[in-house]
Amino acid sequence: MEVLAAEGMLGEEALSEFTVSELPRGWPWAVFCGLEEVLRLMEGRRIDLWGIPEGTVFRSRAADGVRVPVLTIDGSYSEYCVYETPILGMICHSTGVATMASRCKKLAGDRRVIAFGIRRMHPSMCPALDRASFIGGCDGVSSLLGAETIGAEPTGTMPHALIVMMEDQRRAFRAFDEVIDSKVPRVALIDTYSDEKAEAIMACESVENLYAVRLDTPGSRKGSFPDLIREVRWEMDIRGYDKVKIFVSGGLSERSIPPLLKAGADGFGVGTSISNAPTVDFAMDIVEKAGKPVAKRGKYGGRKYVFRCPDCLDYGVTHNRNQVPSCSKCATEMKLIEKKLLSKGRRTEERPTPKQLRSRVLSQLEKIELEAI
Repeated sequence: MEVLAAEGMLGEEALSEFTVSELPRGWPWAVFCGLEEVLRLMEGRRIDLWGIPEGTVFRSRAADGVRVPVLTIDGSYSEYCVYETPILGMICHSTGVATMASRCKKLAGDRRVIAFGIRRMHPSMCPALDRASFIGGCDGVSSLLGAETIGAEPTGTMPHALIVMMEDQRRAFRAFDEVIDSKVPRVALIDTYSDEKAEAIMACESVENLYAVRLDTPGSRKGSFPDLIREVRWEMDIRGYDKVKIFVSGGLSERSIPPLLKAGADGFGVGTSISNAPTVDFAMDIVEKAGKPVAKRGKYGGRKYVFRCPDCLDYGVTHNRNQVPSCSKCATEMKLIEKKLLSKGRRTEERPTPKQLRSRVLSQLEKIELEAI
């Protein structure tokens, strides 16, 4: 900015786009997230901003290999020059978290997935972390501030510490039931001192309206976690507690969900693998200057228009808005997916709620085959 000012170039027009070369870990798709923070940051600046809507499933490249711009910004370069780094931080982190949450939710099917990852990150990040986790598909979040951010109630269970402090499982189960607000589902932690099936039976006998038991057994004591779930399920069922659900947590990841789901788990508390999701390495590049195409090496110059197949969710990118591509898989005519988000710094549409964004993500996940995870 100092150099541009000294050279009398503060008013120079530039159009820039945000793209990613490839997605982490070979992911075939990702969920775009973090846009709301970008819009709040850039409101009032004399710029125009286009982009795919927040909560959109996207791919890093179109079928012909062209990178897919998730955001395109136009105006005097000095209007947005200093915001490049914070914008990237907002969308790189949130998109990674939302994508991992989506992958876990897709694999869990209709079973609940709760974001348990706030204790793995700095507390100042919990609103953004839980928001991205929820938008990506998690059914609930565990932090008070994160829940407030998404307009929901926080979700959690009793801790091991409660049982350790009371030195008696049955007493802890009953105290939790007697003291905590009745609107909170009764979920008993059953792996503190005794065999899991023994504590599961204690919990069922101690709490009349027990909603679920939670297995958080450390990896060093698990053995076969699926077999442990089957054993607890059997012992509760045979005693008439077949309505009590089994909730699992403790080092879970997208890889561990399928076998636990098959074994009978009714819900998953996923922490570190979501909170520590790999970032999506977006980059911002100037592709037009004063209306003329420009580009650094390895990038394509000029304004681009982003299209998507409504069925296959494959992408097409053209340099002409009227050049509408067809899907290479199903031959369906693609639809323009990008929208104008800011016009001279003013929003062009109402802000969607996190719940609406989550619904958008879940509807797209229905179109993705499990094999594409």
